[in-house]
Amino acid sequence: MDKTIADLRKDYTLQGLSKTEIDPNPFIQFKKWFDQALAAQLPEPNAMTIATATPDGKPSARMVLLKDFDQRGFVFFTNYNSHKGQELAKNPHAALVFWWAELERQVRISGTVEKVSENESDGYFDSRPANSRLGAWVSNQSEVIASRELLEQRLQEFQSKYENQEIPRPPHWGGLRVIPTQIEFWQGRSSRLHDRLLYTRLDDSSWKIERLSP
Repeated sequence: MDKTIADLRKDYTLQGLSKTEIDPNPFIQFKKWFDQALAAQLPEPNAMTIATATPDGKPSARMVLLKDFDQRGFVFFTNYNSHKGQELAKNPHAALVFWWAELERQVRISGTVEKVSENESDGYFDSRPANSRLGAWVSNQSEVIASRELLEQRLQEFQSKYENQEIPRPPHWGGLRVIPTQIEFWQGRSSRLHDRLLYTRLDDSSWKIERLSP
């Protein structure tokens, strides 16, 4: 008999997660897990879902790429005029999810959002391949477009415009930092009795750690 969606399941057995094993600083704990995802050579371990919402609470979610993280928060780059950019300008709160299936791990992050500095946006923009920099000028992200050919035509126009020149960063393109108020580390366990440890920010330097029921 063919399996239905309801029949699809996996028992998670790789490892556990205890409060005695984790670092009291969630950013250090995230780096540990992220480095392990890199070492495991997972495909795009920096891919993450970001969920945003309109001021009246209508949610939307999409995949983006993490490009930096430190004690201040988690950074990605985008067109500020995009759907997510406009939502975050009006409602600067977001949730992130990392899913590393091969390690049976998930990280959930929620917090407030702010633009990174102009210098940070310039530094990352200048590190991108030339066509990626041009793409930031070409695409009016999230707007309706008549055809693929129009995009390719605009790319050729900007390639000609900036031939043998530095490509400046568009004023509508740059970084956003998610400043977490909560970070949850989830480790899959057998029989759906997963390990969930939640960090909740108390102040700038301290966090409360609690175990959640799976």
